[in-house]
Formats: sequence, C-alpha cells, structure tokens
Amino acid sequence: MDIQVWSDVVCPWCWIGKRRLEKAVATFGGSITVTYRAYQLDAGPVPEPLPIKQVMAAKFGGAARAEQMFAHVTSIAATEGLTLDFDRAIAANTFAAHRLIAWAALRERQADMLEALQVAHFSGGVDIGSLPALAAVAGSIGLDPADALAHLESEAGSAAVRTDLAEARELGITSVPTFVIDGKYAVQGAQEPATLLAAFEEIARREAVV
Repeated sequence: MDIQVWSDVVCPWCWIGKRRLEKAVATFGGSITVTYRAYQLDAGPVPEPLPIKQVMAAKFGGAARAEQMFAHVTSIAATEGLTLDFDRAIAANTFAAHRLIAWAALRERQADMLEALQVAHFSGGVDIGSLPALAAVAGSIGLDPADALAHLESEAGSAAVRTDLAEARELGITSVPTFVIDGKYAVQGAQEPATLLAAFEEIARREAVV
C-alpha cells in the first residue's frame, strides 16, 4: 500500500496526523510505504521572524480567538505525546523547509527530517524560515549541516517542492493533512489511528477483490 501525505511543517494537525498515521501503520499487518509531500498553508513571504501568536491573532480576529485555537490543538497534541509551545513558535514561510525535507529524502531520512523540523518549530522556538537554522536541524539528525546549507543556498530541490504543490492543486487538496492511498483513495484530517486502520483494511479488501 502506498500512502502519499500532503502536509505542512507549521501545521499542528499535520504533526498530530503524522503521529496517528505512524501508530496505524505499526498496527496494520500489510506492507505500507509512506511518502510526505509538500503543502503550504500560507505561501506568502515572512519578511521578519514574528511570534506565531501575534500573526495568528491578526489573522483570526484577535488574541482571544487565537488562544482558544491554540489551547484546543495543544491539548489534543498532548494526548499523542507531542508538545506544542505556541509561546515560543515563530511564523515562517516553509518553502525552504520543504526543500530540506526533499534533500533528506534522497538520503532516506525524509520522515526523520520532517519530525525534527516539527519539533524545532513547535517545541524549540526555532525560526525554520532561516537557512542556517534549517541546516542546524539537519545536523541534529546526523546529516551534514554544511551540505544542507549549500543545498538551501542554491535552487536545488525547488522544482520538487513546486511539483508537490502543483499536484495538490490538481487533486483539489485545500486542507492538510491529506492522505492519498494507492493513488485513488483520499483521507483528510488528523484521523484517529483506529479510523486510519479501518480505512487501510477496507482499501486492502477492495484492492484484493479487483
């Protein structure tokens, strides 16, 4: 079974969905290949590092509304063992981060890099729009930070990210995480592991019948 996951690094539901997917995959008896694909919730530039709370308050009609959203997703993330520290999180354009994930994929470390970036953004207060900061995250999982920085300072990997973004548009993906299974079944949202597992089993049954 092939699962293509469209997600964004700064999307808390994507991190929750990733953790739940990992649990479902571990429980499922069949063979599953998971590939993470790039999506940007906001492709706009972020000219200077700003606290995510400040940005979200402006976007969603005030600090009170933003705090409600933060509290809700933080409590759900905690049930999955994930720490969301929105007091430290920095708003960032994620195009370069997605390029770094694509670079790590060539070294068979895609999921590890995505996880490290999510930890850095949500728990570490790292500005993942900064190329040196991204290179340091690569170093944290044992990859060469100098090679990572050289990659990021070039245009390498940009085409791969743009391909992912274009395919998301073609598929009509407007929210993430979105899981596309075997190229024809879509599951949206950070579904519970049991829900994902049931979907896997149903798809496996259907494919066996075809």
